[in-house]
Amino acid sequence: MKGALTLCLLLLCATLAALAMGPVQLSPTLLWQGLSTGEGPGALVLGTIRGPRVVTALGAGAVLGLSGALFQALFRNPLAAPDIMGFTAGAGLTIIAAIALGLTLPPPLLAAGGGLAAALLVALLSQRRGHATPPLTMILAGLGIGFIASALSSFLLTLLPHPQAAEAQRWLTGSLAARDWTHVAQVWLVGALLAALALAQMRRLAALELGEDLAAGLGLRVGRARIALAGTAVLLAAAGVAVAGPVPFIALMSGPLGARITGAQRLRGQMLSAAGTGALVLVVADLAARAALPGVQLPAGVMTGLLGAPYLLWRLSREMEKGEL
Repeated sequence: MKGALTLCLLLLCATLAALAMGPVQLSPTLLWQGLSTGEGPGALVLGTIRGPRVVTALGAGAVLGLSGALFQALFRNPLAAPDIMGFTAGAGLTIIAAIALGLTLPPPLLAAGGGLAAALLVALLSQRRGHATPPLTMILAGLGIGFIASALSSFLLTLLPHPQAAEAQRWLTGSLAARDWTHVAQVWLVGALLAALALAQMRRLAALELGEDLAAGLGLRVGRARIALAGTAVLLAAAGVAVAGPVPFIALMSGPLGARITGAQRLRGQMLSAAGTGALVLVVADLAARAALPGVQLPAGVMTGLLGAPYLLWRLSREMEKGEL
């Protein structure tokens, strides 16, 4: 309980700081006035610029964090995450392809299709006839798919006019610039439905953690359960990518960091702490990206990359010490 309260307090402080800080600084009085009454000098800033951006960051970070925690629990490997396994890159590729081809399909549908297609390719490439597929094999196959998707996205950028290509490149890095309340509605409505679906599958996930043989002995249809959980995790990641771009390392870091902050032992608590930590990390990263260079707003993905790359190297070294790699 104490850990959960700590996470909630950190999230509240980060959200208020992100709303108050920027080119136009809002004092605590102006911030409270704008939030409570919708009037005053801060109301316009909160209502049209920072409000949608921060609330979008909260939603996108939460769904990415929850997606990563689901994958890590499903594969029982801390390196399993949609960004590492190429699913977010696949989701980003379909959106860039739609822009290059002039298609006007909704971004969430495009991202979901790309993410699921990448997941299907990873499953096909890592399949071993007559044997269970080791999680590390799927992770390595996902890395390859992710590199291919990123390369194709870079190629498609060369086909776009310069202003459009620059904006698309910024989005591919992971950006929350120019978010509005439509993006908020997208990520929160879709994310809430998928989060409810994920939490409803916690019994299946708990059974799978006991081992496939024991889970099957308990009456669980292992194959179907794995597909349902993986599909839910991919769609959660796609919901975040659709509004914030393929922000790197949020999904990878949120589960372990959330467990450290809250000390959650049960699966449901671990999933919720991962979602909260993902929201916290993305809000703080976006705030840092806005404040890093005066007059320049960096993409949030730059900051998550700076944080996530050392974490990934540390995690790899830990896995090598344990003999898992």
